[in-house]
Amino acid sequence: MARIAGSVGPPGVSADDLLARIAIPVAVRAVGPDGLTLAGDARAAMHKGAGWIVLLDGTIYNPEDLPDGSNDAARIASALERYGVEATLARLNGDFALAIQDCRSGDLTLARDRFGVRPLYYTRAGRPFAFASRPRALFAATGVTTEVRPDYVATVAAGHYRFFDVDPQRSPFADIDQVSPGHMLSRRSGAVTIAPYARFAEVEEFAEPVERVAEEYRALFADAVARRLKRSTQPAFMLSGGLDSSSVVTAAYRLSGTRPRAVSTVYSDEYYDETREIRDVIDAGIADWMPVRVDEPDLFALVAEMVDFHDEPVATVTWMTHYLLTQRVRGEGFDALFGGLGGDEQHAGEYDYFFYFFADLLAAGDHDRLAREIERWIGHHDHPVFRKSGDLARRMMAELTDPARPGQCRPNLSLLDRYRHALDPGYFDHGAIRPDFERPLRSYLKCHTLNELTRNTMPCCLRASDRNSAAIGLDDFFPFLDHRLVSFMLRVPTAWKIRDGVTKSFLRIAMKGVLPEKTRTRVAKTGWNAPAHRWFAEASFAPLMDMIRSQRFAERGIYNVAEAERLALEHRRIVLGGETRDNHMMFLWQLVNLELWLQSLQSGEPLL
Repeated sequence: MARIAGSVGPPGVSADDLLARIAIPVAVRAVGPDGLTLAGDARAAMHKGAGWIVLLDGTIYNPEDLPDGSNDAARIASALERYGVEATLARLNGDFALAIQDCRSGDLTLARDRFGVRPLYYTRAGRPFAFASRPRALFAATGVTTEVRPDYVATVAAGHYRFFDVDPQRSPFADIDQVSPGHMLSRRSGAVTIAPYARFAEVEEFAEPVERVAEEYRALFADAVARRLKRSTQPAFMLSGGLDSSSVVTAAYRLSGTRPRAVSTVYSDEYYDETREIRDVIDAGIADWMPVRVDEPDLFALVAEMVDFHDEPVATVTWMTHYLLTQRVRGEGFDALFGGLGGDEQHAGEYDYFFYFFADLLAAGDHDRLAREIERWIGHHDHPVFRKSGDLARRMMAELTDPARPGQCRPNLSLLDRYRHALDPGYFDHGAIRPDFERPLRSYLKCHTLNELTRNTMPCCLRASDRNSAAIGLDDFFPFLDHRLVSFMLRVPTAWKIRDGVTKSFLRIAMKGVLPEKTRTRVAKTGWNAPAHRWFAEASFAPLMDMIRSQRFAERGIYNVAEAERLALEHRRIVLGGETRDNHMMFLWQLVNLELWLQSLQSGEPLL
C-alpha cells in the first residue's frame, strides 16, 4: 500500500516533510499551481501533465472503462479531461485515495473510494492545508498538535468500536479530519467544500427466480476476485471457517487452477479455534494451509507496538492477531493478502441483522413469516449467555428501528451505553454521543448494511488492516467490497438474505456446487476473534491492574477508576470461575489500547 501526502497554500510544510514524519522515503513528487507540493512513496502512482496532476494511492480495477495511459494515475488524468472530476470518480472501480489538481484553475480535489479501503486525512480549518495517508504525518504541519478529541476518547473509553466512525469525517485528533468514504473534498480559492460523488439509492428489486439471480451474482463475484488477482503478484488468502473467506479462496482456486496459500490464526482455546471448520476447505484440495498459532501473546507489548504505527487505539483484538498473521505472511515472501471483509455486511451475516430483517417483515405486514422466523432464530441461535426470545426480538426491533420511517435505523444504545458508568462524568457527557443515520432506502436491513459499510464496523476494520499491511509492504484486497457487488445486493430482496433463522441464505444458494457442503451449510458462526478474555484474566491481569491503579491513569480524568477496577476484577472472576454470563473483554481491550495510545502521544519519542 502506498503512502501519499501534499500541502497547498501559504508555505509551512512540504509534502516531503510530511512523509518524513512517518519515515516514508519519497519516490515521486510534483509541484503545481497555488503552492501545491505532492509526494508519494515507491508504490504511489503519479501523473503530471499540462492539464492535471494526479497522485494515487491505490488500485483501479476497471482500466478498460478509462482512456489509455501509462499507469492508473495517467488514465485518471485522461478521464478527468474527458468527463470532469465528479463523473470520473463515479466511473472508478477501485480502492483508492486520490489527490487531483486542475493546473489551469489551481483547484485541488481529494477523494476516497466508496468504502474507504485507502485512508486519507487533512488538516482542519484554521491550519495550513495539508493531507496525508496517516494522521501522524500531519503533525509536521504548522499549528497541528497531538491534541485528541474528547468525544472520540469517550467513545473508545466507554462505548463500542462500532461507534468509532459514526461521524465518518472525524479523526481521533482535534486538528485533523478524514475524507469520508465515497466523498470528495474540493479546495477552490482557499475555500473547502465536501460532497459525495456517488450515492446508493432505491432500486427495483430482482423479480427473477432466486437461482437465476444467484448465478448472476456468482459470476460477478468471480469477476471481482479475478480483477484483484490480476493486480497481485504473490497473494496469500485469509481463511476462517466462514462463508466469506472460504468463497474468496475457492474463487481464486477455480480461476487459477492452482491451490492458493491460505493462512489462519489458530488457538488452543477451542471456542475460538476454527481449525476443524477450516479443514473442510483444505481437505477438499482447494488450498494449501499455513496456520499461525497465537497462544499467550505479550498483549501489552504488542498493543504498545501497534498503536505506535496505527496512530490510534486498535479497534478489537482481532487486529492484533491479524498483525501477527501479516508478519508471518510477509516473512514467507507474499506481497498481498486477500480477505473476506464486506461479506457479512453484504449478506446479512452478523447476528444483529436479524432485528432489521424482522422489522422489514413487520413493515411489510408479513406477520406469519415474522413469527416463523423469530421461532427459528431462537431455535438456531439461543445461547446460555446471549439468550434469544420473542420479547428480545420485539424489544430490539423497537430500539434499533423507527416504525414511523421505513428504513430509518437507530443506534444500538445497548452497546453504546453498556459502560457509560465507567466514564468520569466530568470528562465528557457520554449521553451526548447519539449518532444519526442516513436513510437512503426504505428497507431497514439494507440501510443497516450501508451504515455498517461506511459508518459502523467496516471503517475501523479497514483502517486497522491498512495499518498492519502497509507497515510491512503488503497490499490488501477485499473482493466483497467491489461496489458492483454491493449495488447488486441492494436489488436482492431482504427475504432472500435470511431464511428459516439462517443468515446468508442468498450467498449459500450462490455458492452451491462451489464451496464444500459442510462449509456452505454450516449455521453456527464463531467469527474471527481471539481468546482475549482469558489473556486479561490470566497472563495480562497483573499489568492490567497496575495500569488501572497507576497515578497516570487516574490523573487523566477519563475513567471512573473505581468502576474500571471493579470491572477488571469481575471479568477475572467470570472467566476463571466459568460463570455463564457475559464478561468484560471488549471494555478492557479498549481501556488498554486507549491508555497505551495516550502514553505514546505524550512520550515525546518519535512514533513511526
